[in-house]
Amino acid sequence: MGISPFKIDIPEHEVDRLKRKLRDTRLPKRPIVPEAGSDYGPPVEWFHRLHNTWLHDFDWSSVQTHLNRHDHFLADIDDEAFSLKVHFTHTKSIRDDAIPLMFIHGWPSSFHEFDRVVDALANPEDPSHRAFHVVVPSLPGFCWSSPPPRRGWTMKDTARVFNKLMNQLGYNSYVVQAGDWGSFVARELGARFEECKAVHFNFCPVELDESITDLTPREKVIKQRQHDWLDKHLGYAVVMRTRPHTIGFALTDNPVGILAWVGEKFIEAVHPSKLEPPDPVWDQAILTTCSLYYFADCIMTSSLPYFEGIKHSEFGNFFLKKENYVSVPMGYTSFLYDTRPGTERSVKQTGNMVFYNECDDGGHFAALETPDVILRDCRKFFGQWFKT
Repeated sequence: MGISPFKIDIPEHEVDRLKRKLRDTRLPKRPIVPEAGSDYGPPVEWFHRLHNTWLHDFDWSSVQTHLNRHDHFLADIDDEAFSLKVHFTHTKSIRDDAIPLMFIHGWPSSFHEFDRVVDALANPEDPSHRAFHVVVPSLPGFCWSSPPPRRGWTMKDTARVFNKLMNQLGYNSYVVQAGDWGSFVARELGARFEECKAVHFNFCPVELDESITDLTPREKVIKQRQHDWLDKHLGYAVVMRTRPHTIGFALTDNPVGILAWVGEKFIEAVHPSKLEPPDPVWDQAILTTCSLYYFADCIMTSSLPYFEGIKHSEFGNFFLKKENYVSVPMGYTSFLYDTRPGTERSVKQTGNMVFYNECDDGGHFAALETPDVILRDCRKFFGQWFKT
């Protein structure tokens, strides 16, 4: 086992090739039917604006420099009969009392999801704020982490590898923050690994029992959003769960296809203020993520959590299983515009929940969309509940 420095360094000819492919792509000029709006997928106007921005205004060189401000590494980790290469960033605090913190992303995200909170957590300007040594790994098959080494690889396997990574970095006790598929990894860590001392989630799609009738106004909104997501927005998951090769070959060398497949989630699961009027900072975040998927050639292998994991309809039941109960201190922040936001009454069934907060201005990509909320909640929760 070993850890070696890594730097994102996309050859100029690959950047030129991306621009050339964008330039040579024909986009539909009109919606599928008149007045389609967003009912059939992202609006036509959104596609044209993002395509034009990616082609003419998006500067990968400056993005790459920005991403490389953090120290990147590749770790060779022996697991079972295999060896995995795990890409991660490691931003150490200058403070001796810093808490080791691992952020875990999901799909269609990357380590970049936490770009806006890492520095402030590692070296806060306010000395009264808790400091953290921040580790952000890429899931197997994402960015520069090697794909799973065998069939049947689940988030439980990833948890085992990530725990070994933290141990290899010298952290024998640490905390975790996660959403989306990362929450499955974090739940496994909090339920079974003694090194993990506390877990904060921003994704826990457990619905309230249908017999509960005294719903609060917010719970009524959440219930409708949960049902709407399951009913109208899971086409991508069905394809990735059943035909990852098909969608992989369709998208691997197709940047506009990646924009459609990945970018869609970044406008369906955020607060409407990011979209109307268009937020250029959010557009930049979308194009950065799409570029990472394209340059790292990981869009196909990023489907594997869907193929090997459980169905979306079973998420809630999975989190409610006794063996998946998080016994260490657990925190949860409910973001109203998440794909399937949880409630205090539903989430507390899944673990030792000692911290709960609500945010009505954010969605699925919490640390990227509402970094101040994640900063505040991580400082408050982990600062109070981390015990070595």
